Amino acid sequence: MPAENMQCMKRYDWILFDADDTLFHFDVYRGLRQMFADFGVGFAEQDYQAYGELNKPLWVDYQAGRINAQQLQEQRFSVWAERLQVPARQLNSAFLAAMADICQPLEGAVGLLDALKGRARLGITTNGFTELQQVRLERTGLRAHFDVLVISEQVGYAKPHAGIFDHALSLMGNPDRERVLMVGDNPDSDMLGGINAGFDTCWFNAQGRDAPAGIAPNYQVASLLELQELLQRAWRLDAATDPRICAR
Repeated sequence: MPAENMQCMKRYDWILFDADDTLFHFDVYRGLRQMFADFGVGFAEQDYQAYGELNKPLWVDYQAGRINAQQLQEQRFSVWAERLQVPARQLNSAFLAAMADICQPLEGAVGLLDALKGRARLGITTNGFTELQQVRLERTGLRAHFDVLVISEQVGYAKPHAGIFDHALSLMGNPDRERVLMVGDNPDSDMLGGINAGFDTCWFNAQGRDAPAGIAPNYQVASLLELQELLQRAWRLDAATDPRICAR
């Protein structure tokens, strides 16, 4: 367990999760290969690299508010749309459908969510798209675990913008921000957004990366089981009645 977790975690009233690569596997290469196979096209590693070179800057622009969700979804398939003479919107929908088909919860996700029942209220804040998020939650049987589902495409703001977190708070009934924990794998959107919103943050850092300069999560875990153990320890210590127990 990382040294910063050796004290303990506070007890929280609300826990907000990112979705992709935090609760769910997000294997883009596999999804693209399945989608293009349905169009009779072989999708190789070099095709995936070219897709990434186009897609990644679009996500940076989306999170910065320079383009909207529809522009991102269509522009990332613009090259293939021209090549296949198929509308980019159709390719995007086929891709999201393929991602929903192959989706599986990450190891430890179901156990963590089950352990949180009755102990904290749960929500999702995601920069993913409506067409995938809602279907995926229903198919995996996890929708009932969450009191709120906040999708950037619907809100009009993407993490780390304060607008998506303010919208989430309003749906949550405006709880004390210090009683909210944001959990996610992306330091630039999940951690920075949560910190700026006044939440405590937990970085799900399975790869053991260094945090970007200026971003300092309250906690860091390498697995969802580790997060579950930290939360269970907080409940045993009853940090809600004596917050000094987990003072950092």
